[in-house]
Amino acid sequence: MDLRAIAMGLVFALIWSSAFTSARIIVADASPLFSLALRFLISGILGVTIARIMGQSWHLSRRQWKATIVFGICQNALYLGLNFYAMQTVEASVAAIIASTMPLLVALAAWALLGERLRPLGVIGLMGGFAGVALIMSSRISAGVDLFGVALCGLGALALTFATLAVRGATSGGNFMMVVGLQMLVGSAVLFAAAPMFETIHLNATLPFVLAFTYTTLFPGLLATLIWFLLLDRIGATRAATFHFLNPVFGVTIAAILLGEKLGPLDLIGVLVTTLGILAVQLSRQPVQRSNASI
Repeated sequence: MDLRAIAMGLVFALIWSSAFTSARIIVADASPLFSLALRFLISGILGVTIARIMGQSWHLSRRQWKATIVFGICQNALYLGLNFYAMQTVEASVAAIIASTMPLLVALAAWALLGERLRPLGVIGLMGGFAGVALIMSSRISAGVDLFGVALCGLGALALTFATLAVRGATSGGNFMMVVGLQMLVGSAVLFAAAPMFETIHLNATLPFVLAFTYTTLFPGLLATLIWFLLLDRIGATRAATFHFLNPVFGVTIAAILLGEKLGPLDLIGVLVTTLGILAVQLSRQPVQRSNASI
């Protein structure tokens, strides 16, 4: 993995992890599904416009259209929609921890359903990662965490796991900004249809809401997704997923700093165990490579 890929991965992990905190701020002043649909509409229009200025075409390959639709529905509408809805009652740090299980779930599904070989280090990592999450959730359940919200976060992680497995190898062919913009618009359309059925639509344009909404639209919404697609194309899904091991640490740290969410001793131990488990799983899935000095 070259230095540029490492830098891209670190920036992606930091921005992606911050989205849970900004989402928590947003849902305090607006209905979650409607606000998320509006965010995707703006991000999608910006993405498509930038793509056209860059000379990119919306005449995508069949595999790119598959990635666009699957990610638009599973990642944007389901994964983020369920997380936004859940964060009306669930803390950002809890949502970040549950979402961080995605690489563990991908490795488990690839082994159990697709016959992918899992090395001993990966097995240890899986057990450790899930044990860390269980440790955190046990302390939160005893503190009275909303179980319905936790279940929604879990369903969102499963949706993102499915999307990750379903679009393997579908990111090649260029037009990355166009793919990002179009999959935002797909998610927006689904959420605009769902919002009136599941919530009473409201929006209170406070300063924290405006700042969090603008940040989430431009950074986690547009920039992080573009970086992720570029990273997938540069180093592949297996290597790119390694950077998810940083999400538990970044996610709970940002939530603690900006939202004042408290972390107990069991939380800190659980975050450490989960982080090491994710790292072990991803390292076990790395193919043996020859040295590559390109940057």
